[in-house]
Amino acid sequence: MPPPSMAPSGSSPPPALGRLERMALAAVAAVLVVLMLWLRGGLHPEAPLERLARQSPEFTTAIADGRPTLVEFYADWCEACRSMAPAMETIERQRHGQLDVVLLNVDNPRWQPELERYDVNGIPQLEFFDAAGDSVGRSIGARSGPELEALTTALVEGEPLPRLAGVGAVSSLAEAAAPPAADTQAGPRSHG
Repeated sequence: MPPPSMAPSGSSPPPALGRLERMALAAVAAVLVVLMLWLRGGLHPEAPLERLARQSPEFTTAIADGRPTLVEFYADWCEACRSMAPAMETIERQRHGQLDVVLLNVDNPRWQPELERYDVNGIPQLEFFDAAGDSVGRSIGARSGPELEALTTALVEGEPLPRLAGVGAVSSLAEAAAPPAADTQAGPRSHG
């Protein structure tokens, strides 16, 4: 009996695939690769934060276009910014045409004047501007989807921002430098 690795004499090796069969297999493989890439979001799927930043209008254009503006100071490495990005993307999509969503990367030296002007010392920091381009509030720290919805609804409707921890009004330097009004009543720590 011949060894199993050797074909018995008189038998022929299996026929090689013909050209048509090879082309069909290549086409099926290509379709499977395209389908896998489509299902996975491409070779390098773009995360919501990157997508928002890429689609972001220019800061000066947004402030001057007659719509309220939400500006987020963020960084690519900021986990809180990344976790908040899907909710921000939803807000941008739902409020498109009513509200501008602008992202400014704190690691980009181009935005240094804005970082100083808006006293950015933590991220994410949100700045809220009314339709006239006036600053109406600030939020420091990550926000949930419902919080972002409440904040942007108030902004679009021209209402005061809701009272949430870490959200407050901003004041101009002129207001901050103005002397306090004279108090006619003595306070508990007054020794006058």
